[in-house]
Amino acid sequence: MTDVAIRVDNLSKRYRIGQREPYKTLRGALTNLFKSPFQRRDGDPQFIWALKDVSFEVKWGDVVGVIGRNGAGKTTLLKILSRITEPTGGYGEVCGRVGSLLEVGTGFHLELTGRENIYLSGAILGMRKAEIHHKFDEIVQFAGVEKFIDTPVKRYSSGMLIRLAFSVAAHLEPEILLIDEVLAVGDVEFQKKCLGKMRSVTGEGRTVLFVSHNMAAIRNLCQRTLLIDNGKILLDTETERAIARYLDRNLSQGAVVSAEQLQERMEGVINRVSPTIRFKEIALMDREGLRRNTFQSDEEIGVSITYECLMEINNLLIVVCVVDEGGVPILVTQNADTSDYQQFYRREPGIYTSLCSLPGNTFGQRRFYLSVHLINIKTEHLVLNKILSFDVEFKGYNMQYSSFEGIFRPLLRWETQSLT
Repeated sequence: MTDVAIRVDNLSKRYRIGQREPYKTLRGALTNLFKSPFQRRDGDPQFIWALKDVSFEVKWGDVVGVIGRNGAGKTTLLKILSRITEPTGGYGEVCGRVGSLLEVGTGFHLELTGRENIYLSGAILGMRKAEIHHKFDEIVQFAGVEKFIDTPVKRYSSGMLIRLAFSVAAHLEPEILLIDEVLAVGDVEFQKKCLGKMRSVTGEGRTVLFVSHNMAAIRNLCQRTLLIDNGKILLDTETERAIARYLDRNLSQGAVVSAEQLQERMEGVINRVSPTIRFKEIALMDREGLRRNTFQSDEEIGVSITYECLMEINNLLIVVCVVDEGGVPILVTQNADTSDYQQFYRREPGIYTSLCSLPGNTFGQRRFYLSVHLINIKTEHLVLNKILSFDVEFKGYNMQYSSFEGIFRPLLRWETQSLT
């Protein structure tokens, strides 16, 4: 028996865009033949390669991550391996019983109840009724849908549906598990349960291909990761190296706001008839100057504010606020000495960049938003509320406790003394 569970060789998938494929019927063919001399030609049809010459192997028991920006081809790859769609060229071979979770309710029949869909999914996976019955209570309890198990799933909320779908895929013990971004759906408590179950699944030696934008989950679960971009594999290597390359290529997007965008977002403007200051650019970056909007919890976060003074200013104040989703400030810093409000910075006419550094080991694992104020005291006040967002992913000495919630997670000084 070969030690390869998944083998992909020169796999390609092409889609036609811009035109709908005609129905292949005799009546349709005769109608098109009659109309063709009079129809206007809009040019050749356009095609897009969702995957192009992709090749890799996954051995039994390996847990392999798949990362890349939206539209890179990750979901198309899993759909071909799950036999949902056919490739244009090449082939993907999966050796073993496959369980897949590609989107909410994939494989469920909406008219059937939750109970019936569990048995249906198990039968599709090739399991005997006795096997499914043995796992049934565990599946229902994990999904938390005990009260609705005999209700048609078309009446389930999207959260209930994804909980049940994940529970079925994880508990029916397929030999190979294909998962697409399940940790991005559902509430926080369910995401914790999913992560814990996936740790358990990987610990049992099952083969997993895991697509996700959650770099913390990829880092925690996968030792090897594929980086896909524009339908091609850019990197097939250890997870840390693949994530570093992904951050370099993709996370600069959404980390910068240009002057044109800033003008559209301006709020709270005073004295626009005779402006004295204006924003030029707001950006997030790391210590090396790479513009990003996702950071490890121990990384320093730089906030770069570029602005123009149109005349001499004696009392310029720059305020940076880190706020939550509701806009409530949770951290505020400014360029002036707060112990003496009479001493503000002076600027000659010109363009300046001010950099504020938010120290590492400050924030918890969640999404934060940035609001920026540029103030010429008593004359002009420019406000950019929630102009950028950034994500912090936990990096600590013990990943087992990474799920503890908290807005702030500072690395504090601890001391322990023995009293015996």
